[in-house]
Parts: sequence; C-alpha cells; structure tokens
Amino acid sequence: MNVADDKTIVREYFNSTGFDRWKRIYGDGEVNKVQLDIRTGHQQTVDTVLGWLKADNNLPQLSICDAGCGVGSLSIPLAVDGAKVYATDISEKMVEEGKDRAKQTLGNTENPTFAVQDLESLSGSYDTVICLDVLIHYPQEKADEMISHLCSLAQSRIILSFAPKTCALSILKKIGSFFPGPSKATRAYLHREADVVKILESNGFSLQRRAMTKTRFYFSRLLEATRE
Repeated sequence: MNVADDKTIVREYFNSTGFDRWKRIYGDGEVNKVQLDIRTGHQQTVDTVLGWLKADNNLPQLSICDAGCGVGSLSIPLAVDGAKVYATDISEKMVEEGKDRAKQTLGNTENPTFAVQDLESLSGSYDTVICLDVLIHYPQEKADEMISHLCSLAQSRIILSFAPKTCALSILKKIGSFFPGPSKATRAYLHREADVVKILESNGFSLQRRAMTKTRFYFSRLLEATRE
C-alpha cells in the first residue's frame, strides 16, 4: 500500500475501533497487560518532554504546537503550566476527547486550542514544535517530509519521538511481537536515528538531547533539536 493509504488507515483507525482502544490506554481505567505496558511507556515519554521543557523555566513565554496530540496527554499539562498550546490531530474523535479532558482539567478555556488537522496542513510559527508517537505510522520517505514541514514551523526547537530501527526491534516486528494481538494498531514503521538526525540537520537544526523509553511493548527514541 502507498503513503496515501497509510494516512487513510491512520485517520479511519483512530476514528473507529482504534479510538476506543487508545482512549483507554491514554486514560486511567482498567486495561489488559499489553495496553498497560504501552500506557506506561507513553507516559514516560510525555514526562521526559515535560521535564525538558520545565527545566528551562520559561513555559509561560512559549507557544507550542503539539502535532498529533491524541487525547491531550501532553497538551493539557503544558497548558496547565502556562504555555500557549496549539494541539492538532488527524482524528476528529481524538480531538473531541482532548477537548473534553482539557475542560475537565482547566475549565472553560481556549488554551489548549484543539483542531482536526493532518500534519502536512499545519501552518503558523511556534517557539517549539512537538510530535510524539506519530512517525511510527509512516514510512521513512513520508516521515522525512513530515519532519521537514514541522521544522519549518519551529522558531527555535523541535522535539520528535519515533520507534528506532535496530536489529532487535526489526526482528520483533517481523515475528509479530512489536504490537501483538488485540493491541495492534496501524502498520508500524521503524526509523533509523541517523536518518532522522540527517533530516533535522538539513533543515538547520542541531541535536541537543536524546532519550529512550523502553518497556516490554513500547519503544520510543526521543530527540530534541534546536535551530542553529
């Protein structure tokens, strides 16, 4: 299948059966062991990003684009800490859930601002652009295009996560253990860190920090790069 099919699959999945599954994973209700493991890994990635941003002690001065915001797991705590957040997702249902969760946490507020948009249609200029757990749904060539577009929106910093392409994970993926059984989502694409760094550098960014989240079923390399 081609890239267009990947985008269609992602949109339809997260507006149908995938929405209910990932809404539970990103919540605090009862889930199965695999889903709990993925919830734990995702939250560790979110907490790492929050830690990086809070360490600079300037969140109230920042505008942040959370591209692929899901149900607001990152956008909402960023807004709580004073950042101006523009949160987007390809899934209308995810965005509506994010709005509901933001209202429960923050009351009637316009921050975060949520919108249904695919990544390529994003526009504007932001101090920091963040894209977590999105690139796994797309092959390398499309991921390169997405990263380049996100770089064009970032005034000073971009933060990305992706499933790293290593021998071990490639083997796991081939034998069907990367996203097993009922927790399987869309096709999972692995990306070489060197390829991601190369695209960042070609767009005028230099790597500053990296981190790795690794649980039994969740693997995510996190990179922070700043504009040179």
